[in-house]
Amino acid sequence: MKNSQKIGFLGLLLLIFSCSTKKDAFLNRNYNALTTQYNILYNGGVAFNEGLKEINSNYEDDFFELLPIEPLSFENIKFRIPMVSSSIGSPGKGFNNTTTEEPLTPFDIAEQKAVKAIQKHSMNIYGKERNKKIDDAYLLLGKSRYYTERFVPAIDAYNYIIANYPNASLINETKIWRAKAHIRIENEELAIETLEILLRKPELPDFIREEANTTLAMAYTKMDSVHRVRKHLWEATKTSKNTIQKARNLFVLGQLYGLDKIKDTASMVFQKLINFKQAPYKYKIYAAIELAKNSVSDSSSTAILERYRKLIKNRDNRPYLDGVYYQVAVLEQERDSINDAILNYNKSLRAVNGGAKQKTYSYEKLANLYFKDLDYVTAGAYYDSILQVAKNKQTLRIKRIERRAKNLKSLTKYEEILQRNDSILSLAALPKDQLEQYFEAYIEKIKKEDEELAQRKLNEISFGSSFGGGTQSTETKGKWYFYNVQSLGFGKGEFRRVWGSRPLEDNWRRSDKSIITSDTTEEEIVINQKIARYEISTYLATVPSSEKEIDSLVFDRNNALFELGLIYKEQFKNRPKSIKNLERLLASKPNKELILPANYHLYQLYLLSENTKAAQYKNLILNSYSDSPFAKIILNPEIELSKEKEVDEDSEVYEIAYRLYKDDFFEDVICFIDMTIPTLEEGSILMSKFELLKAYAIGKYQNKDSYIAALEKVAVDYSQTEQGKKALEIMKRLKK
Repeated sequence: MKNSQKIGFLGLLLLIFSCSTKKDAFLNRNYNALTTQYNILYNGGVAFNEGLKEINSNYEDDFFELLPIEPLSFENIKFRIPMVSSSIGSPGKGFNNTTTEEPLTPFDIAEQKAVKAIQKHSMNIYGKERNKKIDDAYLLLGKSRYYTERFVPAIDAYNYIIANYPNASLINETKIWRAKAHIRIENEELAIETLEILLRKPELPDFIREEANTTLAMAYTKMDSVHRVRKHLWEATKTSKNTIQKARNLFVLGQLYGLDKIKDTASMVFQKLINFKQAPYKYKIYAAIELAKNSVSDSSSTAILERYRKLIKNRDNRPYLDGVYYQVAVLEQERDSINDAILNYNKSLRAVNGGAKQKTYSYEKLANLYFKDLDYVTAGAYYDSILQVAKNKQTLRIKRIERRAKNLKSLTKYEEILQRNDSILSLAALPKDQLEQYFEAYIEKIKKEDEELAQRKLNEISFGSSFGGGTQSTETKGKWYFYNVQSLGFGKGEFRRVWGSRPLEDNWRRSDKSIITSDTTEEEIVINQKIARYEISTYLATVPSSEKEIDSLVFDRNNALFELGLIYKEQFKNRPKSIKNLERLLASKPNKELILPANYHLYQLYLLSENTKAAQYKNLILNSYSDSPFAKIILNPEIELSKEKEVDEDSEVYEIAYRLYKDDFFEDVICFIDMTIPTLEEGSILMSKFELLKAYAIGKYQNKDSYIAALEKVAVDYSQTEQGKKALEIMKRLKK
């Protein structure tokens, strides 16, 4: 055998013997340690870092809320990689060798690598681990389990290191990770005790002291101990080993001071973050935004405004312009520069890449401004916009906005009815000659507008032709219409304006193909349509003339006046508008069923305003409607209408609940009824009516089972009443 072959053979034998995990020799220890670190654990570390990278890219901070100290939401850990086969145990289920096939996350892969390193390279000889890298494998195992929300198995891995490797270089880091896992399972007291003992150690490395204080702040956050949270965040920010976490800690610290109205300290912290050169840019820009919220004087707000104007000019800040414009608007509003505030709120809404939540705040500010200015229609449109862009509609803030939007929707509906019917009735009341004069003036107006529009379009075409209509020269392009880019664009736009988007088909100009006859050409119909636009008979035909049509318009208008009076009174507490609508209603001689409640509401409104006109409406009710429930309440204000034994559906208390139901305030209906029922006298006829109305409300926004349960209660408790029989009938239909 040649010498080279002998050397190779001996090397192979040496390698084979060094692979053994049962022999405590220098070569065995170092071989297994190297193989563990640079093969299996390396691949596990790569997978683990991929998982962290995926979390960081998916996680989005909500800078409108107090940021969590650890930027982690387990709901975001939903990514998966293709299904792979594994010959080792499922993560967290021990080390049994079984074959599984399941979708794995990068953290699952990292855990499998850690398990494999422990299985293949652990050198537990006589109760002592001889492979110095196995503790690294257990730490990777614990961290991987932590990020897959299996905190108890993660704690088991950390405890194994602490018990078996008390002198390991990563023992302090392990204790911090174990504390984080305890915090996640709401065992904050044990985490705090462990970390406070750790921090008593002298000469702790800076990065360990940073992480320990950050984790302590997390624990005290769970315990709502704001003072201690601030204390440990201050301690954690004394060094800068983890620059990203330090920037985050400073931001949270500033937010905590701001929430406690300690604005000068909050401003100081945010300024410190802005000056921190290594901080990620997003923290700096949002810290600049937070400065506006914590300005303590007009002079400081002026300085901040100047800073914001510089931020707006900086192209690097384009992703954050929605927030910057919003804060500029807030500052302008605080300075009573309302027009400038509205301008900047709109700029915030139009900012490219603006966030949905930021839009909800900008819309809300605009809505509130118009609401305060009593422009309820415009305010309602902005509140509706909030509901369209809001991603999470279950928050208390959005629910409150949704309730106000519903109120405004009802108001807008009745205001539109009032305005439309008033306009039609005013035209219907004109003599024929005045009506003709009105429409002649209108026709002249639209003719003039059409002529001006046509002239502008002609000028645009002429302008396009004189400059070649595009980049091509007139020599190469020719004079054909479709060679002129501007003329072509104008023609397309004009076609869509007049005809809308039409499919490619015969008779495309007709919406109703059934009216096509051989005697009527398309050209004639188009001409007739154009002529009709300028014919006075077209408009005269739209004005109602029959008594039935006019009575219907009057009825709808009067009902709108009554509803508006109640909405302004009950929902918006706007007494002047409520009085104006109700008094106008009475002046229009409405149906008799509206007269008494309108007078009573006016009595209440003037009584609250301490106006002497309250006596006028009081006397009218007492003299003309002495037997009504309203008269009894006026004579004895302490009496509860609900205690009247012979109360019918027209009673005011039931009317309130029923109106809430008709306006789709189903949760409010239930709340109102639950408050009212205990005040009713036993045996009151209203009991069954309220319970059935409550069941209807439950059926409108809860599930079918809840609806059936509510109906069953009415059917059982009030079986002899009309409401009980009705509930039983509906319940039987639902169960089919």
